[in-house]
Amino acid sequence: MPQSELLRFLAHVRADPTLRQMMADALTADQVSLLAQERGFLVSGSDILRFHGQSASGIRISRIDHPGEYPGRYY
Repeated sequence: MPQSELLRFLAHVRADPTLRQMMADALTADQVSLLAQERGFLVSGSDILRFHGQSASGIRISRIDHPGEYPGRYY
């Protein structure tokens, strides 16, 4: 995927406060990529992870490390 597709999606996120909140609420890069794909952007979870630490259109991509490999797995 050209990085331009992700940059286009981030510009779209900036213009849509509801989408911005949905993206902030997403727990995984794959969930964010589904939000993008539902809106016609060809973005994968891997694309998003590779963009970690960078920002575009005022949106910064940060990977959050959660304790445990799979939350809730050990109940």
